[in-house]
Amino acid sequence: MIDFHCHLDLYPNPVAVADELERRGVGVLSVTTTPAAWAGTTRLAKGRPLIRTALGLHPELAGARYRELHLFDRLLPETRFVGEVGLDGSPRHLSSWDSQIQVFDHVLRSCEQAGGKVLSVHSRLAASQVLGCLDRYPGLDKVVLHWFSGTKAEVRRAAERGCWFSVGPAMLTGARGRSLVSEIPTDRLVVETDGPFAQKNRRPLRPWDVTDAIDGLADLWGSTRQHAAQVVRANESALLSL
Repeated sequence: MIDFHCHLDLYPNPVAVADELERRGVGVLSVTTTPAAWAGTTRLAKGRPLIRTALGLHPELAGARYRELHLFDRLLPETRFVGEVGLDGSPRHLSSWDSQIQVFDHVLRSCEQAGGKVLSVHSRLAASQVLGCLDRYPGLDKVVLHWFSGTKAEVRRAAERGCWFSVGPAMLTGARGRSLVSEIPTDRLVVETDGPFAQKNRRPLRPWDVTDAIDGLADLWGSTRQHAAQVVRANESALLSL
């Protein structure tokens, strides 16, 4: 099983978490929030084959860190994975909206030109705008919408575009989240934790807690846990083999 969105470097004890996920045989896409964090975060993957590091520039930091785009472009050839990137329409981040658009558009253009990248995309309160940006870059066919919280119509629009969705335990605990997940095509869904930001019982989720998402999917689909795990593993293989 793969945790498709986790901030491994932001745990208080990232080395211990990295060692434990390897011991448990859990894969993880370790996303970064700025290009400057790349060097330190990639060190966590050294000698740990189940960890893949994604190069990112988080929309919440776009206003302060947009000057790191040159570093993003320089590092992009070093990885197949990009994240966390996207747009955030929360009121407290609207002051940086122009910078967010500039950064996200640059990232998408660079990724399309490079080819073959898998993107983990943030779209909180900005789903329509994110999808509009993605529509300008049809060559990007491996886009994973992380913790998607748009409308059902936006879920369908994203699915028609060919997007994937990473779903965590937090999405599967409330009625609205479960309703949205029920709209996601079952062959376009992978799992995530968004640890250490997402929590369970006031404890940060860890990569191996993706099993909670499997349990939630089995309940939602009215299937066995084994069936839900088989579906997700098949989706992981399909996405990574594209």
